[in-house]
Amino acid sequence: MAYPNMKIVLSLFLILILPAVKAQKVLTLDDAIRMTMKNNFDILISKNDADIARVNNTPGNAGMLPTVAFTGTASYSESKASQKTGSGTVNDYPALSGSSLTAGVQLNWNLFDGGKMFVTKSKLNEIQALGEIQFKDRVMQTLFNVIAAYYDVVRQKQQLNSINEALNYNRDRVTIAQAGFNAGSLLKSDLLQAKIDLNVTTENAINQQFAIDVAIKTLNQLLGKNYDESIEISDSIPLGYSPDKAGLMKKVNSSNTSILNFQKQIDIAQLALKESRSYYLPTLNFRAGYYASQSANSAGTILSSNSMGPQVGGTLVIPIYSAGETKRKEAMAKIQVQSAEYDLQNIKLQVNTELSNMLTEFDNQQKLLDIETENNELAKENIQISIDRLKHGQTTSLEVHLAQEDYVQSGTRLINFRYNLKLAETKLKQLVSSL
Repeated sequence: MAYPNMKIVLSLFLILILPAVKAQKVLTLDDAIRMTMKNNFDILISKNDADIARVNNTPGNAGMLPTVAFTGTASYSESKASQKTGSGTVNDYPALSGSSLTAGVQLNWNLFDGGKMFVTKSKLNEIQALGEIQFKDRVMQTLFNVIAAYYDVVRQKQQLNSINEALNYNRDRVTIAQAGFNAGSLLKSDLLQAKIDLNVTTENAINQQFAIDVAIKTLNQLLGKNYDESIEISDSIPLGYSPDKAGLMKKVNSSNTSILNFQKQIDIAQLALKESRSYYLPTLNFRAGYYASQSANSAGTILSSNSMGPQVGGTLVIPIYSAGETKRKEAMAKIQVQSAEYDLQNIKLQVNTELSNMLTEFDNQQKLLDIETENNELAKENIQISIDRLKHGQTTSLEVHLAQEDYVQSGTRLINFRYNLKLAETKLKQLVSSL
């Protein structure tokens, strides 16, 4: 009895058997999600962006609080001077020097700026809320990618299991064909075809292990792990989700992060419009401080001078003419509000269309899965019958080959339908932010 050469068998053993020897804890989907929230770089960066918006949201950044500063200046000079008076007297100063020192504490406070500071504070509140929505949107998208990558590894592993099952059938075929050829009941071409099919299936197993390795590296990247870290995950895709179509359609507009994002953009644009209108109104600034100064001169009428004391003042600015700048800013802000409203209408249409499509996709994949589940059972029964008939010389190797191909293809479709159904379920949950 001849089998593929020992190198192929040894390679297949190393690929399929040795990884199982290294027992390790199974990484559940919940574990993967927790790891993603902690280590995924996209999520970490998005969280920092949200934190920046939170840190920026202060009354001082809105211009509502006064500022207090210490100021100080000092100077020293040396020079030569010559003075001639009206009476003809000439005074020469070969070494004239002077120094001055001024210091003070000053408070500046915008008491009224047309209401802009209050609008700006409200806008900062909305920007912070927008940052939180955008962070949640990034989390939802990343979790979808992680779930898809996690179950893609499961899918690839299931595909390898299917190929291994096909390998067993191929080995049986080779054994039967070799015995039939030795007994003279089967042609050598039947034996050769059985060996060819076994070699091809062995090659498929090697290629499938490579596909598993690629899928694991993709998952590791999303988890924030090194690409070459070994992980062990479950080998099944849990199903059973039943979507509430009416509930999803009702919930999507109030929970979808993309829609909430653009709704918040409208709020911010409307506040920016209010800010632009504040430039029509007067502004009032209050200023107060305590100052001290000292100066000294080596010659002159006043040799030294000292002063200190409080100062209070204010500035009132009433806009009269701004060359159309205020009107231009207001017009621009109105256009931005309108564009934000268009964006919201557009994203609502897109999201609701996507939700409707995914509900249809879910139903279709469920129907296809039900059909293929039955079909796979039939194909498995058919290959087993074909193998039994081959043992008794009641069929040809070609018929067994075709039955085997049908079973392998059915297994592939069945695995893909399960995966696609899980993706449709995950997408539906992502659209309503319930991952």
